[in-house]
Amino acid sequence: MDIFNLTFSDSFPLMIVRFIILILVTWAIVHKLYYRKSHRRDFYFSFMLMSVAIFFLVYFMIFELEDLKTKTSIGIGIGLFGIFSIMRYRTDAMPVREMTYMFIIIALSVINAIANNVSLVELLLTNTLIFSIIWICECRLKQAAFKLVQYDRIDLITPDKHNEMKADLTERLGIDVLHVEVGSVDFIRDMAMLKVYYSATASDSDLQQRLQLSKEDKKQFT
Repeated sequence: MDIFNLTFSDSFPLMIVRFIILILVTWAIVHKLYYRKSHRRDFYFSFMLMSVAIFFLVYFMIFELEDLKTKTSIGIGIGLFGIFSIMRYRTDAMPVREMTYMFIIIALSVINAIANNVSLVELLLTNTLIFSIIWICECRLKQAAFKLVQYDRIDLITPDKHNEMKADLTERLGIDVLHVEVGSVDFIRDMAMLKVYYSATASDSDLQQRLQLSKEDKKQFT
């Protein structure tokens, strides 16, 4: 094999086209669907670069295996997909929504990388269908955020006063309270831990990440 060969393979132009399709679809999913609600720049950065890295990794690995007349390229590609799909960021817990988007980004990267025998029309249709399904789910499923609240009126935590407690929380928090779950109760301090669900907008969808109690505060109720 001549490592100084400067010519391009016959499949290189098609690979570039598939890569462009992947980047456009990934950007549309991350920017138009994910980032519009979450406003998490860290995951925006990770999803885009992960898509690029996985595409080229899978493509060149399969290309090399096919060049060596190996029949295990698809199996290794699927195995690589499984490895990346269970990957977790150990420095911080990843929310379920972010894990779902990460799985979709990985799936798109692998699909576009191994689609050697698929026409561009079929590839475009597949990417469009995936984007459309995500868009429908994001538009139709109402988003409900929550935050933990230390509540000082334990006289309202009984089931018969649930509506009165919701009205009190709505007035004091200034949000549209949908549902309230009562957790630990401290009768000595007259405090209760509440999980308050409310209607979230695009601007405050990240309240769950920023307004939860600290671990030290939660320990008082465990």
